[in-house]
Amino acid sequence: MTETAVQDSGQDNGPETGQDAARERLRDRRMAAQRQARRTLSRADWGSTIRDRLTHLMDAAPEAYDLDEPADVYGNRIVAALEERVAALLGTEAAAFFPTGTMAQQVALRCWAARTGNPTVALHPLAHPEVHERNAFSQVSGLRPVRVGGGSRLPTAAEIRGLEEPFGALMLELPLRDAGFVLPTWEELTEAVDAARERDAVVHFDGARLWECTEHFGRSLQEIAGLADSVYVSLYKSVGGFGGAVLAGPGTLIEEAKTWRHRYGGMVFQQFPTALSALVGLDRELPRLPEYVRHARVVAEALREGFAAAGVPWARVHPEAPHTHEFQVWLPYEPEAAAEAAVRQGEETSVLLFANAWDAAGPGLACTEVVVRSAGLEWTADDVRAAVRDFVDRLPERP
Repeated sequence: MTETAVQDSGQDNGPETGQDAARERLRDRRMAAQRQARRTLSRADWGSTIRDRLTHLMDAAPEAYDLDEPADVYGNRIVAALEERVAALLGTEAAAFFPTGTMAQQVALRCWAARTGNPTVALHPLAHPEVHERNAFSQVSGLRPVRVGGGSRLPTAAEIRGLEEPFGALMLELPLRDAGFVLPTWEELTEAVDAARERDAVVHFDGARLWECTEHFGRSLQEIAGLADSVYVSLYKSVGGFGGAVLAGPGTLIEEAKTWRHRYGGMVFQQFPTALSALVGLDRELPRLPEYVRHARVVAEALREGFAAAGVPWARVHPEAPHTHEFQVWLPYEPEAAAEAAVRQGEETSVLLFANAWDAAGPGLACTEVVVRSAGLEWTADDVRAAVRDFVDRLPERP
């Protein structure tokens, strides 16, 4: 079971209790190493202290919004301003703030199901609702997910046309995180959308990280979002807000979605800290994402070169040229060995090359996610190669 799965399972794992405790200790060491690291490719805002997060917010907040305005009540004022801002960025008629993306997408797709008369949602087997949401579509919203496509790529137009049963909506996750933050080409994406429309289906983008996609597609956010009938974006996964999500689309859909938001318990009394942090993130991080993507490609190439020079067999960076500023690294080691080497490097040198968890990707294979943000821009290719050598020295000898 992966570290994420252990944290989210909510189950008594019985005999695995000792293993779980060891994973928790390793996680705590990794988080401490990240806080104390002199150099890292990414400093995740969510891992900072409460004081640091509030200080950072208040330093930037006056430039993002009038702090002398009254706070919001049930989604007015600053929340409404955030909704208007996101709708303008995506080029949609309207937008609605939600406390979570899980709620936003369920609401969007149940609204579309009522309009199309078909509750079936076609999506990739690795799409977020299939992997991380405990069957929420079927258990909560009366939707029926069916899988289309497979492997480490998004569904093709041929696969969408060839799906054996009718579906009311096609959901495309851009980028597809669990496959390695992968994206199709622009031509492949437009063909997939056209194929769904040929099947009389609507198209919804799970755009939790849509903000990161402009560099790969060479298109604006409005052009990308304009392909879909509706789109959801996260307010923390790319832009560093405290949380929250926005659903964007036609005005009539968004009005209906707001009714369901209330029914789902998403009408929170006051959400100004989250909304304010999102506005700050849109101001500060959104313009920098293309630069992060470009530098991630430099880092990925240096990682490949470093592992090759160190003689590590079957080391992989996926995709070879990252589609966003996030990608995967695969190594032929048990995940515990890779994780221990990564943490020790941070603890002993204050240089943390791999800041995220390592998961089992098959027998004797470990996989981790690499993210390049502002801290990573300081790393040259030589810096990355040197850090790889040091990391490999801490791995156990292979038999």
